[in-house]
Amino acid sequence: MSWYIKVLKKYAVFSGRARRKEYWMFVLFNFIFGLVASLIDLGIGLLTFAVFGLGLLSILYALAVFVPGLAVSVRRLHDVGKSGWYLLINLIPIAGSIWFLVLTCTDSQPGDNKYGPNPKEEIITQQEIAADV
Repeated sequence: MSWYIKVLKKYAVFSGRARRKEYWMFVLFNFIFGLVASLIDLGIGLLTFAVFGLGLLSILYALAVFVPGLAVSVRRLHDVGKSGWYLLINLIPIAGSIWFLVLTCTDSQPGDNKYGPNPKEEIITQQEIAADV
């Protein structure tokens, strides 16, 4: 849950890098909260766009997390050394989504890259400092 909140705190931060764990925990909690919102919509009859299975709560939640989701996706691409524009690869049917999935599952580029320091190495360094104290 702390990873989800961390992404929300960086609401519109498109610079820097995001670890795999940060990205995938956000995706997981986003899926869970979206599912709960849909179930609540279904339960109390708020299906505004019944054809699509979307209700008022689902739409409001999707709008609220759109920018943070976009930002964490761009930071995740930065972590593997790609520009945020690679997010547009999703516009290519099927193959684009598979390529994006592969990019988001790829390990971080070791060391610093043009988007900033490796967040995984920063955490390890902080833990080593804490252990030495």
